[in-house]
Amino acid sequence: MDTKAFKRSLQHSENYNRKGFGHQAEVATQLQSEYQSNLIQEIRDRNYILQRGDVTIRLAQAFGFCWGVERAVAMAYETRQHFPKEHIWITNEIIHNPSVNQRMQEMEVEFIPIEGKNKDFSVVGTGDVVILPAFGASVQEMQILHDKGCKIVDTTCPWVSKVWNTVEKHKKIDYTSIIHGKYKHEETVATSSFAGKYLIVLNLQEAQYVADYIINGGNREEFLTKFAKACSAGFDPDQDLERVGIANQTTMLKGETEQIGKLFERTMLQKYGPTELNQHFQSFNTICDATQERQDAMLELVEHNLDLMVVIGGFNSSNTTQLQQIAFERGIPSYHIDTVERIKSGDSIEHRQLNGQLITTENWLPDGKIVVGVTSGASTPDKVVEDVIEKIFALKATAALV
Repeated sequence: MDTKAFKRSLQHSENYNRKGFGHQAEVATQLQSEYQSNLIQEIRDRNYILQRGDVTIRLAQAFGFCWGVERAVAMAYETRQHFPKEHIWITNEIIHNPSVNQRMQEMEVEFIPIEGKNKDFSVVGTGDVVILPAFGASVQEMQILHDKGCKIVDTTCPWVSKVWNTVEKHKKIDYTSIIHGKYKHEETVATSSFAGKYLIVLNLQEAQYVADYIINGGNREEFLTKFAKACSAGFDPDQDLERVGIANQTTMLKGETEQIGKLFERTMLQKYGPTELNQHFQSFNTICDATQERQDAMLELVEHNLDLMVVIGGFNSSNTTQLQQIAFERGIPSYHIDTVERIKSGDSIEHRQLNGQLITTENWLPDGKIVVGVTSGASTPDKVVEDVIEKIFALKATAALV
Protein backbone atom coordinates (compact mmCIF):
# COMPACT_ATOMS: atom_id res chain seq x y z
CA MET A 1 0.00 0.00 0.00
CA ASP A 2 1.27 3.48 -0.87
CA THR A 3 0.68 4.97 2.58
CA LYS A 4 1.82 8.44 1.56
CA ALA A 5 -0.65 8.56 -1.35
CA PHE A 6 -3.44 7.23 0.88
CA LYS A 7 -2.76 9.85 3.54
CA ARG A 8 -2.76 12.60 0.92
CA SER A 9 -6.03 11.31 -0.52
CA LEU A 10 -7.62 11.08 2.94
CA GLN A 11 -6.59 14.62 3.85
CA HIS A 12 -8.30 15.97 0.73
CA SER A 13 -11.53 14.10 1.50
CA GLU A 14 -14.58 16.18 2.49
CA ASN A 15 -15.07 13.77 5.43
CA TYR A 16 -11.67 14.59 6.94
CA ASN A 17 -11.00 17.38 9.46
CA ARG A 18 -7.73 18.27 11.16
CA LYS A 19 -8.32 21.92 12.04
CA GLY A 20 -11.36 21.99 14.31
CA PHE A 21 -14.76 23.52 13.66
CA GLY A 22 -14.50 27.16 14.72
CA HIS A 23 -15.68 26.73 18.32
CA GLN A 24 -12.29 27.46 19.85
CA ALA A 25 -13.43 30.34 22.08
CA GLU A 26 -16.30 28.47 23.74
CA VAL A 27 -14.20 25.33 24.16
CA ALA A 28 -11.26 27.27 25.65
CA THR A 29 -13.54 28.62 28.38
CA GLN A 30 -14.86 25.13 29.11
CA LEU A 31 -11.38 23.58 29.24
CA GLN A 32 -10.15 26.30 31.55
CA SER A 33 -12.95 25.70 34.03
CA GLU A 34 -12.52 21.91 33.96
CA TYR A 35 -8.74 21.49 33.84
CA GLN A 36 -6.95 24.71 34.90
CA SER A 37 -5.89 25.48 38.48
CA ASN A 38 -5.46 28.75 40.40
CA LEU A 39 -3.15 27.03 42.87
CA ILE A 40 -0.81 25.81 40.14
CA GLN A 41 -0.71 29.30 38.65
CA GLU A 42 0.15 30.66 42.10
CA ILE A 43 3.07 28.21 42.39
CA ARG A 44 4.30 29.22 38.94
CA ASP A 45 4.15 32.87 40.01
CA ARG A 46 6.21 32.02 43.11
CA ASN A 47 9.10 30.65 41.06
CA TYR A 48 7.65 27.10 41.24
CA ILE A 49 7.98 26.87 45.05
CA LEU A 50 5.22 26.97 47.65
CA GLN A 51 5.50 26.39 51.40
CA ARG A 52 2.65 25.66 53.81
CA GLY A 53 3.41 24.52 57.33
CA ASP A 54 5.97 21.71 57.25
CA VAL A 55 5.64 21.15 53.48
CA THR A 56 7.63 22.82 50.73
CA ILE A 57 6.45 21.93 47.23
CA ARG A 58 8.97 22.21 44.42
CA LEU A 59 7.21 22.02 41.07
CA ALA A 60 9.07 21.15 37.87
CA GLN A 61 9.35 24.18 35.61
CA ALA A 62 7.83 22.27 32.67
CA PHE A 63 5.07 19.76 33.35
CA GLY A 64 1.52 18.77 32.49
CA PHE A 65 -0.50 19.39 29.33
CA CYS A 66 1.65 19.92 26.27
CA TRP A 67 0.44 21.80 23.20
CA GLY A 68 -0.34 18.60 21.26
CA VAL A 69 -2.43 17.17 24.11
CA GLU A 70 -4.26 20.44 24.68
CA ARG A 71 -5.01 20.64 20.96
CA ALA A 72 -6.34 17.05 20.85
CA VAL A 73 -8.63 17.52 23.85
CA ALA A 74 -9.90 20.86 22.51
CA MET A 75 -10.67 19.28 19.12
CA ALA A 76 -12.57 16.46 20.82
CA TYR A 77 -14.68 19.00 22.75
CA GLU A 78 -15.24 20.97 19.54
CA THR A 79 -16.33 17.80 17.76
CA ARG A 80 -19.05 17.10 20.30
CA GLN A 81 -20.21 20.73 20.08
CA HIS A 82 -20.27 20.65 16.28
CA PHE A 83 -22.02 17.26 16.11
CA PRO A 84 -24.42 17.45 19.10
CA LYS A 85 -26.59 14.49 18.09
CA GLU A 86 -24.30 12.33 15.93
CA HIS A 87 -22.78 9.08 17.10
CA ILE A 88 -19.14 9.88 17.98
CA TRP A 89 -16.45 7.25 18.41
CA ILE A 90 -12.78 7.42 19.28
CA THR A 91 -10.26 4.80 18.17
CA ASN A 92 -8.34 4.86 21.47
CA GLU A 93 -7.99 6.96 24.60
CA ILE A 94 -7.80 10.61 23.50
CA ILE A 95 -4.75 10.96 25.77
CA HIS A 96 -3.34 8.84 28.60
CA ASN A 97 -5.23 10.39 31.47
CA PRO A 98 -8.12 8.65 33.26
CA SER A 99 -10.03 11.80 34.23
CA VAL A 100 -9.94 13.22 30.69
CA ASN A 101 -11.02 9.90 29.18
CA GLN A 102 -13.82 9.63 31.74
CA ARG A 103 -14.93 13.10 30.64
CA MET A 104 -15.05 11.87 27.02
CA GLN A 105 -17.43 9.09 28.07
CA GLU A 106 -19.61 11.57 29.97
CA MET A 107 -19.85 13.53 26.71
CA GLU A 108 -21.04 10.30 25.03
CA VAL A 109 -17.90 9.84 22.98
CA GLU A 110 -17.62 6.05 22.78
CA PHE A 111 -14.47 3.98 22.50
CA ILE A 112 -14.21 1.42 19.70
CA PRO A 113 -14.74 -1.92 21.49
CA ILE A 114 -11.98 -4.52 21.50
CA GLU A 115 -12.82 -8.15 20.75
CA GLY A 116 -9.93 -10.40 21.71
CA LYS A 117 -6.89 -8.38 20.65
CA ASN A 118 -8.52 -6.48 17.79
CA LYS A 119 -10.79 -3.46 17.60
CA ASP A 120 -14.30 -4.17 16.37
CA PHE A 121 -15.05 -1.52 13.74
CA SER A 122 -18.30 -3.25 12.76
CA VAL A 123 -20.12 -1.10 15.34
CA VAL A 124 -19.25 2.07 13.40
CA GLY A 125 -21.86 3.13 10.89
CA THR A 126 -21.67 5.21 7.71
CA GLY A 127 -21.82 8.88 8.62
CA ASP A 128 -20.68 8.31 12.21
CA VAL A 129 -18.01 10.68 13.50
CA VAL A 130 -14.70 9.10 14.52
CA ILE A 131 -11.93 10.88 16.42
CA LEU A 132 -8.32 9.79 15.94
CA PRO A 133 -6.46 10.46 19.22
CA ALA A 134 -3.28 12.44 19.85
CA PHE A 135 -1.16 9.29 19.33
CA GLY A 136 -2.64 8.80 15.87
CA ALA A 137 -4.09 5.66 14.33
CA SER A 138 -2.68 3.02 12.03
CA VAL A 139 -3.05 3.30 8.26
CA GLN A 140 -5.22 0.20 8.31
CA GLU A 141 -7.64 1.78 10.80
CA MET A 142 -7.84 4.97 8.76
CA GLN A 143 -8.54 2.93 5.63
CA ILE A 144 -11.41 1.08 7.32
CA LEU A 145 -12.99 4.34 8.51
CA HIS A 146 -12.49 6.03 5.15
CA ASP A 147 -14.10 3.09 3.32
CA LYS A 148 -17.06 3.20 5.71
CA GLY A 149 -17.70 6.85 4.84
CA CYS A 150 -17.13 8.10 8.39
CA LYS A 151 -16.44 11.70 9.26
CA ILE A 152 -12.86 11.59 10.56
CA VAL A 153 -11.57 14.14 13.07
CA ASP A 154 -7.79 13.76 13.23
CA THR A 155 -6.22 15.09 16.44
CA THR A 156 -2.85 13.38 15.83
CA CYS A 157 -0.04 15.42 17.35
CA PRO A 158 2.10 17.07 14.64
CA TRP A 159 5.22 15.67 16.35
CA VAL A 160 3.87 12.15 15.78
CA SER A 161 3.12 13.01 12.14
CA LYS A 162 6.74 14.18 11.83
CA VAL A 163 7.93 10.70 12.80
CA TRP A 164 5.57 9.18 10.22
CA ASN A 165 7.18 11.37 7.57
CA THR A 166 10.60 10.13 8.70
CA VAL A 167 9.75 6.44 8.30
CA GLU A 168 8.17 7.26 4.92
CA LYS A 169 11.56 8.66 3.87
CA HIS A 170 13.26 5.48 5.06
CA LYS A 171 10.82 3.39 3.07
CA LYS A 172 11.30 5.43 -0.10
CA ILE A 173 15.06 4.67 -0.17
CA ASP A 174 14.64 1.07 1.06
CA TYR A 175 16.07 1.60 4.56
CA THR A 176 14.86 -0.35 7.58
CA SER A 177 13.38 1.91 10.26
CA ILE A 178 14.84 1.21 13.70
CA ILE A 179 12.10 2.57 15.98
CA HIS A 180 12.94 3.30 19.61
CA GLY A 181 9.66 2.59 21.38
CA LYS A 182 7.25 0.10 22.91
CA TYR A 183 5.84 -2.20 20.25
CA LYS A 184 2.40 -2.34 21.94
CA HIS A 185 2.05 1.42 22.34
CA GLU A 186 -0.56 2.87 19.99
CA GLU A 187 1.81 5.56 18.75
CA THR A 188 4.44 2.99 17.77
CA VAL A 189 1.76 0.77 16.20
CA ALA A 190 0.68 3.74 14.08
CA THR A 191 4.27 4.71 13.18
CA SER A 192 5.21 1.19 12.15
CA SER A 193 2.13 1.03 9.90
CA PHE A 194 3.64 3.85 7.81
CA ALA A 195 7.04 2.16 7.65
CA GLY A 196 8.26 -0.39 5.14
CA LYS A 197 10.72 -2.68 6.88
CA TYR A 198 11.00 -1.92 10.58
CA LEU A 199 12.44 -3.17 13.85
CA ILE A 200 11.31 -1.83 17.24
CA VAL A 201 13.85 -1.66 20.07
CA LEU A 202 12.71 -0.90 23.60
CA ASN A 203 15.98 0.35 25.05
CA LEU A 204 19.74 0.65 24.65
CA GLN A 205 20.24 -2.98 25.68
CA GLU A 206 18.07 -4.26 22.81
CA ALA A 207 19.73 -1.79 20.43
CA GLN A 208 23.16 -3.14 21.47
CA TYR A 209 21.97 -6.68 20.71
CA VAL A 210 21.01 -5.57 17.19
CA ALA A 211 24.28 -3.66 16.72
CA ASP A 212 26.27 -6.74 17.74
CA TYR A 213 24.32 -8.80 15.22
CA ILE A 214 25.13 -6.28 12.47
CA ILE A 215 28.87 -6.48 13.23
CA ASN A 216 29.30 -10.14 14.15
CA GLY A 217 26.24 -11.96 12.81
CA GLY A 218 24.57 -14.40 15.15
CA ASN A 219 21.74 -16.85 15.68
CA ARG A 220 19.08 -15.80 13.17
CA GLU A 221 16.29 -17.80 14.81
CA GLU A 222 17.12 -16.40 18.24
CA PHE A 223 16.98 -12.88 16.78
CA LEU A 224 13.61 -13.47 15.13
CA THR A 225 12.22 -15.01 18.32
CA LYS A 226 13.44 -12.07 20.40
CA PHE A 227 11.79 -9.51 18.09
CA ALA A 228 8.85 -11.65 16.92
CA LYS A 229 6.28 -8.99 17.90
CA ALA A 230 8.51 -6.02 17.12
CA CYS A 231 9.41 -6.31 13.45
CA SER A 232 7.79 -6.13 10.02
CA ALA A 233 6.42 -9.23 8.33
CA GLY A 234 9.12 -11.34 6.69
CA PHE A 235 11.91 -9.45 8.45
CA ASP A 236 15.36 -10.92 7.73
CA PRO A 237 18.14 -9.66 10.03
CA ASP A 238 20.80 -10.90 7.61
CA GLN A 239 19.44 -8.73 4.80
CA ASP A 240 17.36 -5.96 6.36
CA LEU A 241 19.98 -4.46 8.67
CA GLU A 242 22.36 -3.37 5.91
CA ARG A 243 20.73 0.09 5.63
CA VAL A 244 18.99 1.58 8.67
CA GLY A 245 17.33 4.83 9.70
CA ILE A 246 16.43 5.93 13.23
CA ALA A 247 12.95 6.95 14.41
CA ASN A 248 11.29 6.98 17.81
CA GLN A 249 8.12 6.96 19.83
CA THR A 250 7.99 10.66 20.74
CA THR A 251 7.59 10.03 24.48
CA MET A 252 10.73 7.96 25.06
CA LEU A 253 13.70 9.28 27.01
CA LYS A 254 15.48 11.81 24.82
CA GLY A 255 18.95 10.78 26.04
CA GLU A 256 18.34 7.11 25.29
CA THR A 257 17.03 7.84 21.78
CA GLU A 258 20.16 9.89 21.11
CA GLN A 259 22.38 7.10 22.47
CA ILE A 260 20.65 4.56 20.23
CA GLY A 261 21.14 6.82 17.20
CA LYS A 262 24.86 7.24 17.98
CA LEU A 263 25.24 3.50 18.59
CA PHE A 264 23.92 2.64 15.12
CA GLU A 265 25.94 5.41 13.52
CA ARG A 266 29.13 3.95 15.10
CA THR A 267 28.05 0.44 14.12
CA MET A 268 27.57 1.34 10.45
CA LEU A 269 30.81 3.34 10.49
CA GLN A 270 32.67 0.30 11.83
CA LYS A 271 31.08 -2.08 9.32
CA TYR A 272 31.13 0.03 6.16
CA GLY A 273 33.68 2.79 6.78
CA PRO A 274 33.33 6.59 6.67
CA THR A 275 32.99 6.88 2.88
CA GLU A 276 29.99 4.49 2.82
CA LEU A 277 28.29 5.61 6.06
CA ASN A 278 25.68 7.82 4.37
CA GLN A 279 24.61 4.88 2.18
CA HIS A 280 23.87 2.77 5.26
CA PHE A 281 22.66 5.12 8.01
CA GLN A 282 20.18 8.00 8.34
CA SER A 283 19.04 9.94 11.38
CA PHE A 284 16.54 12.80 11.72
CA ASN A 285 15.60 14.62 14.93
CA THR A 286 12.17 13.29 15.86
CA ILE A 287 12.32 13.98 19.61
CA CYS A 288 9.24 15.92 20.70
CA ASP A 289 10.03 19.38 22.12
CA ALA A 290 7.48 19.03 24.93
CA THR A 291 8.78 15.63 26.00
CA GLN A 292 12.31 17.01 25.99
CA GLU A 293 11.31 20.10 28.02
CA ARG A 294 9.60 17.99 30.69
CA GLN A 295 12.56 15.63 30.95
CA ASP A 296 15.01 18.55 31.17
CA ALA A 297 12.86 20.17 33.89
CA MET A 298 12.80 16.88 35.81
CA LEU A 299 16.59 16.59 35.54
CA GLU A 300 16.87 20.08 37.02
CA LEU A 301 14.33 19.34 39.77
CA VAL A 302 16.08 16.19 41.05
CA GLU A 303 19.28 18.19 41.59
CA HIS A 304 17.56 19.83 44.58
CA ASN A 305 17.48 18.25 48.02
CA LEU A 306 14.14 16.43 47.88
CA ASP A 307 12.68 14.14 50.52
CA LEU A 308 10.40 12.49 47.99
CA MET A 309 9.05 12.87 44.47
CA VAL A 310 5.46 12.57 43.25
CA VAL A 311 5.03 11.93 39.53
CA ILE A 312 1.44 12.32 38.32
CA GLY A 313 0.09 10.81 35.12
CA GLY A 314 -1.76 7.92 33.55
CA PHE A 315 -0.30 4.49 34.31
CA ASN A 316 -0.17 3.79 30.56
CA SER A 317 1.53 7.14 29.86
CA SER A 318 4.99 6.52 28.44
CA ASN A 319 6.27 10.06 28.97
CA THR A 320 5.19 9.93 32.64
CA THR A 321 7.04 6.64 33.09
CA GLN A 322 10.20 8.26 31.70
CA LEU A 323 9.92 11.06 34.29
CA GLN A 324 9.56 8.47 37.04
CA GLN A 325 12.66 6.69 35.74
CA ILE A 326 14.74 9.86 36.19
CA ALA A 327 13.76 10.04 39.88
CA PHE A 328 14.35 6.30 40.34
CA GLU A 329 17.84 6.50 38.86
CA ARG A 330 18.73 9.27 41.37
CA GLY A 331 17.62 7.09 44.28
CA ILE A 332 14.88 9.53 45.32
CA PRO A 333 11.81 7.90 46.95
CA SER A 334 9.25 8.47 44.21
CA TYR A 335 5.62 7.63 43.63
CA HIS A 336 3.88 7.49 40.24
CA ILE A 337 0.15 8.00 40.77
CA ASP A 338 -2.61 8.74 38.26
CA THR A 339 -5.20 10.35 40.55
CA VAL A 340 -5.36 11.84 44.04
CA GLU A 341 -7.41 8.83 45.15
CA ARG A 342 -4.19 6.75 45.12
CA ILE A 343 -3.14 8.67 48.25
CA LYS A 344 -5.03 6.71 50.92
CA SER A 345 -3.54 8.50 53.93
CA GLY A 346 -0.27 9.86 55.27
CA ASP A 347 0.63 6.26 56.01
CA SER A 348 -0.44 4.63 52.74
CA ILE A 349 -0.09 5.33 49.02
CA GLU A 350 -0.92 3.11 46.04
CA HIS A 351 1.48 3.69 43.14
CA ARG A 352 2.91 2.20 39.97
CA GLN A 353 6.46 0.87 39.86
CA LEU A 354 8.62 1.09 36.73
CA ASN A 355 7.97 -2.60 36.04
CA GLY A 356 4.25 -1.80 35.81
CA GLN A 357 3.32 -3.41 39.12
CA LEU A 358 0.83 -1.55 41.30
CA ILE A 359 1.90 -1.66 44.95
CA THR A 360 0.98 0.01 48.24
CA THR A 361 3.74 1.66 50.28
CA GLU A 362 3.32 2.38 53.98
CA ASN A 363 4.77 5.39 55.85
CA TRP A 364 5.51 7.17 52.59
CA LEU A 365 5.11 10.70 53.98
CA PRO A 366 7.98 11.53 56.39
CA ASP A 367 7.43 13.32 59.70
CA GLY A 368 8.54 16.90 60.23
CA LYS A 369 9.58 19.40 57.61
CA ILE A 370 9.74 17.94 54.09
CA VAL A 371 10.50 19.06 50.55
CA VAL A 372 8.33 17.35 47.94
CA GLY A 373 9.18 17.42 44.24
CA VAL A 374 6.15 17.32 41.96
CA THR A 375 5.85 16.85 38.22
CA SER A 376 3.26 15.49 35.83
CA GLY A 377 3.16 13.89 32.40
CA ALA A 378 2.10 15.69 29.24
CA SER A 379 -1.44 14.29 29.50
CA THR A 380 -2.14 15.46 33.06
CA PRO A 381 -4.41 18.48 33.69
CA ASP A 382 -3.26 21.09 36.22
CA LYS A 383 -6.42 20.41 38.24
CA VAL A 384 -5.25 16.86 38.97
CA VAL A 385 -1.86 18.20 40.12
CA GLU A 386 -3.63 20.69 42.39
CA ASP A 387 -5.70 17.93 43.99
CA VAL A 388 -2.54 15.94 44.82
CA ILE A 389 -0.70 18.95 46.29
CA GLU A 390 -3.69 19.99 48.40
CA LYS A 391 -3.98 16.40 49.70
CA ILE A 392 -0.33 16.41 50.79
CA PHE A 393 -0.78 19.78 52.52
CA ALA A 394 -3.90 18.50 54.31
CA LEU A 395 -2.30 15.24 55.45
CA LYS A 396 0.75 17.01 56.89
CA ALA A 397 -1.41 19.65 58.58
CA THR A 398 -3.50 16.92 60.22
CA ALA A 399 -0.37 15.05 61.32
CA ALA A 400 1.01 18.22 62.92
CA LEU A 401 -2.14 18.52 65.05
CA VAL A 402 -1.90 14.99 66.41
